[in-house]
Amino acid sequence: LKIGVDFALKVLNWDETTLIRLQLWDISGEERFGKMNRVYYKEAVGCMIIFDVTQPETFENVWNWKQDLDSKVQLPNGQPVPCVLLANKCDLPKVGTVNNKSYMDKYCVEKGFHSWFETSAKENINVDNVAKSLVEKILENDKSNNIYSHEDTEDPNETIDLKINPSNKDKQREQRNARCC
Repeated sequence: LKIGVDFALKVLNWDETTLIRLQLWDISGEERFGKMNRVYYKEAVGCMIIFDVTQPETFENVWNWKQDLDSKVQLPNGQPVPCVLLANKCDLPKVGTVNNKSYMDKYCVEKGFHSWFETSAKENINVDNVAKSLVEKILENDKSNNIYSHEDTEDPNETIDLKINPSNKDKQREQRNARCC
């Protein structure tokens, strides 16, 4: 039985002194797992919503996924987490609205996407650019609002874990659930 979720870790050498560790969760976009999404969204600080340019019906579901995300996870300041829209399989013939770049630009502004990219996972087209764009937006949010947890360190090879600081309610829950042997 497949649960519809895949998980990966990716480390980015952001600059000479900073490593960024990303936890990537692929929740597969299947409706039957929709009730479980809150678990996977927890502590998310960014999102990529992906549709298949060869299957127009996947684009029709994009707005549903964005609304679901925005209803279940926000930054501590109440803003939605940065979200990038990916038009995947751009190495294949496109069908539908993705052929109209001005439409896609307008769609993303109206629906609250940070940006959009044509990508190909198979051909590795724009994959690194997507990650860089999303992390830049996440770090920009952190710089202006200091909302992500990262320990202060004098280490010049600092690693930043992109994770929202737990709320007081979460801290209380963790303390209640902590048990000694």
